[in-house]
Amino acid sequence: MSCRMDNKAYLVQMNGDGVHGKNMVQPKSLIGTGVAGKGMLGNGVHHVNVNGSLYPAKAKSRRQRWEVKASEMANNTLNPIRAIVDGMKLSPNPDKPMIALSIGDPTVFGNLPTDDAVLQAMKDAVDSQKFNGYAPSVGYLKSRQAVANFYSCPEAPLEAEDVILTSGCSQAIELAIGVLCNPGDNVLVPCPGFSLYKTLAVSTGIKVKLYNLLPEKSWEIDLQHMESLIDERTSCLIVTNPSNPCGSVFSKEHLQKILKVASKHCVPILADEIYSDMVFPGCNSPSLASLSSDVPILSCGGLAKRWLVPGWRLGWILIHDRNDIFGSEIRQGLVKLTQRILGACTIVQGALESILNNTPPSFYSSTISFLKSNSEICFSELSTVPGLNPVMPSGAMYLMVGIEMNHFPDFKNDVDFTERLVTEQSVFCLPASAFEYPNFFRIVVTVPEEMMVEACARIREFCQCHYQPLSCEDLDQ
Repeated sequence: MSCRMDNKAYLVQMNGDGVHGKNMVQPKSLIGTGVAGKGMLGNGVHHVNVNGSLYPAKAKSRRQRWEVKASEMANNTLNPIRAIVDGMKLSPNPDKPMIALSIGDPTVFGNLPTDDAVLQAMKDAVDSQKFNGYAPSVGYLKSRQAVANFYSCPEAPLEAEDVILTSGCSQAIELAIGVLCNPGDNVLVPCPGFSLYKTLAVSTGIKVKLYNLLPEKSWEIDLQHMESLIDERTSCLIVTNPSNPCGSVFSKEHLQKILKVASKHCVPILADEIYSDMVFPGCNSPSLASLSSDVPILSCGGLAKRWLVPGWRLGWILIHDRNDIFGSEIRQGLVKLTQRILGACTIVQGALESILNNTPPSFYSSTISFLKSNSEICFSELSTVPGLNPVMPSGAMYLMVGIEMNHFPDFKNDVDFTERLVTEQSVFCLPASAFEYPNFFRIVVTVPEEMMVEACARIREFCQCHYQPLSCEDLDQ
């Protein structure tokens, strides 16, 4: 450290890059002061006055007038769902109460509360007053160990060091894409698929390549199409299982085929498994990592859906890398990315071990039973509606319905169809164009049963009003 007090300024020399030890934790004295990062020059030197505040080196302003613009990243950030929904003219029928089947939030209608044990864990964490401060950016060690214990299995063992806690599963996905991909790289994304993948990738200059899912095969991946998209700049394959928006669940055999393609082309997998274990009875789908012998996998999950608390914003990344392909570089890269913010909510982290260990199995089975029952009602009702082709889900919270648009000449596309469904019947389903899959719409099956029945009846009435049989001329074309 060198000091020069006569002009009321001195220099503080930081050692190296400011990273201390394996976990790269900033000194607590620097957290929240602005010293770590913002005021640091490229050589690790700070200019500090005697009062301890930072100021930049003198430089002439080259600007002659105000000109403040949004960054390229901000301008390139676009959520396809918002882009479509915000442009829709939604004016519900005033004579019919609105039924929103569009929002992937199981808490909206209040019929699916989380378990009392989950609430008690949070109350205990708050009352303890042990979790009001900063945690390590990757999460408390004890909480990470609890997640590792919960998801570890002989085929895919986990330790605390393999777990990173995040602010919801969305941040887990963001970190996974961020650590694996550079601008100019491409990622393979399911179509239809969760819109956030594209939002996160494109905003940072990463290209998205859409691989097809096959509705006639319960939304299995078109493996040949997926493989054809892989090139030397493919840095990540995203696999969503169980699926949003499809509600599909891949079989063990299909997952093994996916791994075979990834192994052949040496492409790591980002497994979005936020709906893991939300699988209907009679169906089984192991985690991708439990089937992988060589493909490294970043599995993203969280509390949001299985525990019915999306607003608590607690997610995780599980690092599966038994052959050390990721090595220390990806692990350290993830740690560095977590330091962009100060980690997931500490109160929820404090409750996490109890949530995982004390939630009764009956809570999970009750939720799944309800979702399956609602899905069966919806599928059964809409299967007999001329012009609609629902696909029965096997898990998660969604059901996709195909629209035979040639039977509905009143409408240009699925957006127009669903917009008019709101206008006439006050039922809001999400047009699948939001998932880049036109002529389908998605139904969320978490609404109360009587509301599900009523919604299906209104959809039937709507279709009966607008359905037109094909003429002989149409059939000849």
